[in-house]
Amino acid sequence: AFAWTPGLFHTHVGGLFLFLPLLARLDPEGLVRHMGLPGSKMIPAAQSLLSFLALKLVGRERLSHVMDLVHDPGAALFAGLNVLPKVTALTTYSYRARRQQNQKLFEWVARRLTKQGLLPGASFNLDFHTIRHFGEESRLERHYVPRRSQAVKSVLTFLAQDGETRVLCYANARILKRDQSNEVLRFTEFWKKNTGRFPQELVFDSKLTTIPNLSELNQRGVQFLTLRSRRSGQVREVMKLPEEEWTSCELDVPHRKFRFPKVIDQPIRLKGYEGELRQIVAKNLGRELPTFLVTNNLDKPPAALLTRYAQRTLVENAIADGVHFFHLDALCSGVQIEVDFSVAITVLANALYRWFAIGIRGFESAQAKQLHRRFINTGADIRVTNSSVEVILPRRSHNPLLIEAGYDKLNVRIPWWGGRRLRFT
Repeated sequence: AFAWTPGLFHTHVGGLFLFLPLLARLDPEGLVRHMGLPGSKMIPAAQSLLSFLALKLVGRERLSHVMDLVHDPGAALFAGLNVLPKVTALTTYSYRARRQQNQKLFEWVARRLTKQGLLPGASFNLDFHTIRHFGEESRLERHYVPRRSQAVKSVLTFLAQDGETRVLCYANARILKRDQSNEVLRFTEFWKKNTGRFPQELVFDSKLTTIPNLSELNQRGVQFLTLRSRRSGQVREVMKLPEEEWTSCELDVPHRKFRFPKVIDQPIRLKGYEGELRQIVAKNLGRELPTFLVTNNLDKPPAALLTRYAQRTLVENAIADGVHFFHLDALCSGVQIEVDFSVAITVLANALYRWFAIGIRGFESAQAKQLHRRFINTGADIRVTNSSVEVILPRRSHNPLLIEAGYDKLNVRIPWWGGRRLRFT
């Protein structure tokens, strides 16, 4: 049984407690009930979820690295336990989560973050990421890995990110090759289920889905912006056009080197698409060959569409952050069920970091690794009383930003501590 022992102790993960006010608003106990996650008398479901989350938030690469934290009472107190579960308990538990339960995690988080204004839902960046498998024996399919320039055994993962706040809000690591082109439709259904409407705009590259699925998106009233694969005949035809047919425009990207491309805006028809599409051909973007953008948005000027597509790199940056800090590429298993649960915890950890960042003036666009180094990666003294926990953070150069954000005035009730209060000094 969880023992509440008054006293004073030191923890190496004092920064973890900065996420507790956000987690209290997210309601982990309600989340695990919504997901239907299993628990036990020793380790309830909410405490199991918080144990996985603690490892992600402090940037631990694998479940086996929990052994670095099992003797730290601060990590255990964060999760509402006397001690964090060991490797076998965590590994065994991770195989018990199902895709339907992970989907409910995304539903719960999306609804709560939408209420907090962290998921405006006006526009989303979509992308696939391949998590490579290094073992010899596996039943995984082969997917193309850009870093290797070849197809290898891997787990294909679909990710969706809010285009404005950069919060990852959906993922799926249970995709087979035969289904991957339909994942964009599943995401639109997921968003409609949670908000009552389809997404307004989706931005993705040319290989994410098929032309018939673009037609289905159009019928659902979803605007999309994607690249069209360059074919040698199309490129030759475009480059033969006289210079007077090209129109100059200015991209609203102040620090971009190539801000003044020349474009041709023309209607096109594609086999498998019902109706007419809009094609924007752009050159002078820093590439030798022109770029072909295809969209069903018939109103926005070409400069706005080119600027929006350039912002799609934000999802690539989020994937890079997931790889480097959340260790997304540290494949935890050759079984996709377990990988899907790990990716779901990564999405939750990413959402908490983005939520935390938005509250810190000047760090709204900072990546998780920067936030971890400046704020989270710190020890602290913990004073426990019968009714509260006081986290005493050491003097650091960025602590004034926490004071400016109001952390020194917080007095938050933590449900999984029996309603006891958390405050910071």
